[in-house]
Amino acid sequence: MNLNEIDLNKAGVLFFDLLNGYYHEASEAAKRRKKPMVDNATLLMRCARAEGLPIFFAYGNHRPDFATSALTLTDTNNALQPWPNGIVHKMRLPAIAGESSSKVIPELEAQPDDYYIPKYRWSAFYQTYLDLALRSRSIDTIIISGGSTEVGVASTIYAARDLDYNLIIVRDACGSGHSDEVHNMFMDNVFPRMGRVRTTSEVLNMIQESRKL
Repeated sequence: MNLNEIDLNKAGVLFFDLLNGYYHEASEAAKRRKKPMVDNATLLMRCARAEGLPIFFAYGNHRPDFATSALTLTDTNNALQPWPNGIVHKMRLPAIAGESSSKVIPELEAQPDDYYIPKYRWSAFYQTYLDLALRSRSIDTIIISGGSTEVGVASTIYAARDLDYNLIIVRDACGSGHSDEVHNMFMDNVFPRMGRVRTTSEVLNMIQESRKL
């Protein structure tokens, strides 16, 4: 198949951790930083719904008592801040089960017949039903949007690649929680070896043109 074509009968859109806890309930600075990603994800959502593509939401669903979280030894926390005095401790996570923080942002207009994939680790595939849901619909191409680029998005893309899925990574509908430099490094040097990296406008055009085939 041509790299600019998509078999729409075998494609689905995965939105990763586009949740209130990471956006509407985050700091104003974080929200400003992520707004372009959210705007592009919204455009992608509308196009996907218009074309009848199935939509999957992978979302953090952590227990507030940390019972499903692991305390592993790392040099820093997820914000790349060294642990005080070298002591690792559990921190409240941004997406807690049963709270608004783990709900999909309203901009993406979540519908009852969308797929909701609760997850407890970085990868949307790890011990979830995502692979089963995709294969049950004969989906072999995943269009992915969300954050954070170098954390959950990357982990999910590595897992999808090992499961032989075709990937379309929507560059400006993903974002890093750390820096544009890290985001661009993955988009320029890592993901092109694992799938197709495209802008939102390029993906929308691919979808529309593929419908004509």
